[in-house]
Amino acid sequence: MNPTTDSAVLGDAPTAAQSETNHVMVIAISIVATLGGFLFGFDSGVINGTVDGLQAAFNSDSAGTGFNVASMLLGCAGGAFFAGSLADRFGRKTLLVVSAICFVVSAWGSGIATGSLEFVIYRILGGLAVGAASVMTPAYIAEVAPAAYRGRLATVQQVAIICGLFCAFVSNYVIANWAGASTGEFWMGFEAWRWMFWMELIPAAVFLVGLYFIPESPRFLVASGRGDGAEKVLGKLFGERAGGEKVDEIRESLAEDHRPSLRDLFDPASGKLRSIVWVGIGLAVFQQLVGINVVFYYGAVLWQSVGFTESDALLINVVSGAVSIAAVITALILVDKIGRKPLLWFGSIGMTITLAIMAGAFSQATIDESGSLSLSDGIGVVALLAANAYVVFFNASWGPVMWVMLGEMFPNQMRGSGLAVSGLAQWLANFGITLSFPILLASIQLSGSYGLYALAAAISIFFVGKYVRETRGRELEQMEG
Repeated sequence: MNPTTDSAVLGDAPTAAQSETNHVMVIAISIVATLGGFLFGFDSGVINGTVDGLQAAFNSDSAGTGFNVASMLLGCAGGAFFAGSLADRFGRKTLLVVSAICFVVSAWGSGIATGSLEFVIYRILGGLAVGAASVMTPAYIAEVAPAAYRGRLATVQQVAIICGLFCAFVSNYVIANWAGASTGEFWMGFEAWRWMFWMELIPAAVFLVGLYFIPESPRFLVASGRGDGAEKVLGKLFGERAGGEKVDEIRESLAEDHRPSLRDLFDPASGKLRSIVWVGIGLAVFQQLVGINVVFYYGAVLWQSVGFTESDALLINVVSGAVSIAAVITALILVDKIGRKPLLWFGSIGMTITLAIMAGAFSQATIDESGSLSLSDGIGVVALLAANAYVVFFNASWGPVMWVMLGEMFPNQMRGSGLAVSGLAQWLANFGITLSFPILLASIQLSGSYGLYALAAAISIFFVGKYVRETRGRELEQMEG
């Protein structure tokens, strides 16, 4: 593809079809869909402030606490894997509705849990919702948005995720301070950590209601033989003439295809997994191997381990969340201007440097009389600045761009299956990183842990340079396997 001649690239003169686009409707339904991303972020971030409460309530050791925190990710892996094939069968919107219901049940159940097993069951249910929403939201947006600003709308997914994280951090901070601690009584006789989970009921209910006002993906409608319905949806989005043309394009791209299945991921000639699937898996795994969710899930524990109070640690989370929002907005502005690959490469370099600085700073920590790690004021400032710079690099690049790429890089025939496998890999990597952090913290401490994450970030520089292909400005029907 030559970006300078592709008429779909932002900045080119709009075609007649583009000028008829109902931008308000496209943006509105994308915002509703990205509420799934907001809940993804909120559900991931809320656990950050509840770790002490879970330990006290369930009397768990470090390994048990690690599993309680990471248990959601098992559900995420399953939700991401099965969402693709189920969405190909029942529809993108239907899967989002099911995920919204799971969010509601999980938020309530996690707060009422009286034991680890009960808590894990509700968290896995929430994980199924997060996993499904994580792959279906970018896929849905990619299938309703024009190529000219598809990247920006898909990036809104990451804005929503970070906003969800930020709101969870703020909610945790306010509730914990009001109650005195996450283990203190907050309201109606219930501990603060339980209310942290119950706060998620508000956005979950809004998501569930909002989904009833958005249409099904037109590409799914065409694939399932409901071309008239797809033409109506596309007509409302892009005008009747452009809608009809787009239906014909989708039909043409699907004309020689069969019902989507996991077999589509394999090259029929060699029987091997297609190279594009390996790239999708690589993108998904590297996004987690850099350790970002250690900051999201264990931020309070991390900063408490080097001498900050619980209140200060929760406040640091709030600051990191605010910085993340600014970084994602930067990515939103740039993703359709400079492309996906340059942002990934830039992020990998930045994360390698900042993670290495964090590892070096934490290596200077000393052990105080209580046996806890402690940083000097100067080194503590360096670690804090490096951590926030790391968050900026991640959220201006790999955070949003990985999901943009997965939502658009696969051909129509294998999009659901490709997302399923890539999403499964992403969440399994997330689970491994999250579960291993308490163990790494006890064995090689923070310096060793962040040294490993820095190594993964360095390797991702070469992965992006050699294997990732640019998708900016290309229609989904032009994607090749």
